[in-house]
Amino acid sequence: MSKIYKNYTAYFIFVVPALLLYITFYLIPLFNSLRYSFTDWNGINDPVYTGFGNFAKALADEKFWVAFKNNAYFVGFSVFIQVPLIIFISIIVSGVKRFLGFYKLTVFLPSILSTASVSIIWKFIYAPEAGLLNQVLRTIGLDSWVKIWLGDEAYAIFAVLVTNGWQWTGFYIVLILAAIFAISKEVLEAGEIDGATGWTKARLLTIPLIRPVIGVTLLLSVTGAMKALDIVLIMTKGGPFGSTELMATYMYKQAYSMNDFGYANAIAIVITLFTALVTLGLQFFNNRSKEDAY
Repeated sequence: MSKIYKNYTAYFIFVVPALLLYITFYLIPLFNSLRYSFTDWNGINDPVYTGFGNFAKALADEKFWVAFKNNAYFVGFSVFIQVPLIIFISIIVSGVKRFLGFYKLTVFLPSILSTASVSIIWKFIYAPEAGLLNQVLRTIGLDSWVKIWLGDEAYAIFAVLVTNGWQWTGFYIVLILAAIFAISKEVLEAGEIDGATGWTKARLLTIPLIRPVIGVTLLLSVTGAMKALDIVLIMTKGGPFGSTELMATYMYKQAYSMNDFGYANAIAIVITLFTALVTLGLQFFNNRSKEDAY
């Protein structure tokens, strides 16, 4: 291994191709997006420099702030509902003795479906008359709970959140399960000898030992929430009345419906900055938690 570290040919073979891909498909598009965010550009004519005009436009744009708020809902759902639920289900499944493979496959199955398929399935579930959800509510006598789920401004964003969470929860559960099964049996047995059983063992042993994987899961979940686009376009197209609009869908519409590529690039930069700030905040909190644990 020490010879490999000193071998510059190895660096060239393994690092340079990845670095070129990173520069070509990330850094160059990012800098181009930043450049165009300071212009008025329709995608065809020469861009006209406008300074911070597009960012000022975003600050005064009510529709953009609705999209920003909905992205905040996605992040909050990931942090406070989805990830705790993932940990809870993972701990339950890890204690299963029989048919473990079946349960792992069952929870992982939604994540291998395309977002288009998931969106269409859940559109049928949320359908006002023939939808499974309203049918079940009527069957059990909860007619007052029946809603036009994707057509009601008060409930549409939460219907989309549940759908997005259903699709990706299984993927993260498999990650957490892998971390749980990697814990040394000797450590868990020692805890049981000391009286740590059930949820006490999970709280004092399992969760602290898989904290790094939980941190990764949290980051992946949050960044995935910030990139959500196709699920909204297919299920609601941002409606009703913009109540399910996200920053990514609003950016898409500004570019390809309004031909305002300058403003769309400014929104893309805002998405990048917001995602970076949230990610850095989560990493800081995770590092502080590690320090407190030690």
